Amino acid sequence: MRNLITDVAGVRVGHADDARIASGVTVAVFDGQATVSASVQGGAPGSRDIALLEPEMVRQTIDAVVLSGGSLFGLDAAGGVVNVLSQWRLGFEIAGVRVPIASQAILFDLINGGEKPWLVDPEKNRPPYWDLGREATLAAGERFALGTVGAGYGATTVNLKGGLGSASTATRSGHVVGALVAVNSVGSALIGDGPHFWAGAYERDAEFGGLGWPASRPADALAPHFKGGAQPSTTIGLVATDATLTKAECKRLAIMAHDGLARAVRPTHAPMDGDTLFAAATGRNGAALDPVVLTELGLAAADCVARAIARGVFEAQALPFAGALPAWQDRFGQR
Repeated sequence: MRNLITDVAGVRVGHADDARIASGVTVAVFDGQATVSASVQGGAPGSRDIALLEPEMVRQTIDAVVLSGGSLFGLDAAGGVVNVLSQWRLGFEIAGVRVPIASQAILFDLINGGEKPWLVDPEKNRPPYWDLGREATLAAGERFALGTVGAGYGATTVNLKGGLGSASTATRSGHVVGALVAVNSVGSALIGDGPHFWAGAYERDAEFGGLGWPASRPADALAPHFKGGAQPSTTIGLVATDATLTKAECKRLAIMAHDGLARAVRPTHAPMDGDTLFAAATGRNGAALDPVVLTELGLAAADCVARAIARGVFEAQALPFAGALPAWQDRFGQR
């Protein structure tokens, strides 16, 4: 186990990012396709091809999930992903034509200090996300970096640099569950102003510092503390399992996975959040499940999301711009 979502058989992940614009793309490619649904709990989401993931829609499987910075401009990334998937002859066939499907969610990182030339002069500049989507797909593999990479490159929380995190676990039923999350939250992943993560109770093997929870909760820990003004945020991610699930069961898995977001960040699912989680089943391990096992998978998915969020913040590095938020490592010491 690598403690990455790629511990789930049939999932590969790749990143591409651009330091100048301080943004990037992360792609999860499913070898042999996967059954996927999604749950959108934020008040200001941005997405592509999510409606077809609802259980009542005809299409049962897709080829990739795309997580991207760039807000609505970042939706171009799925085009680059589909370009590569087409070259690989993936997708479903209609009258001899292969049509790959890559569903996508975006986060807002347009005011993080990076250059965004297409906002200044759109006639001479186009957003780079199509190319980043293509590069991220070509880079997909079983091992990938965490922190200030891919979709998490330009991400922030209310008081620290955000980032890209992942975690995995094995369940009692013999299945593997993993999470991949780009943490760009409106709130904080920390308890008060100290180094302890809200997700500390779910940590394994000191994966984000081994600090647990503080001996006593700071007096101001529950005070409202989030990005002020019109500050669109969004934590987006994917949970995956090697179990065999229907789309309806994947939908339930995605809903339960949001519990992990609520455990790791305060507040979540706010009006200016776009909080979106996909849930994928690769079907590499066993037959259809019963509700008891599905409940176990949902609990594991929520725990992995919480851990992935803390890892994304813990592993992040600050952006090299004036006024940029510090990284957790900058404030609380190097590993």
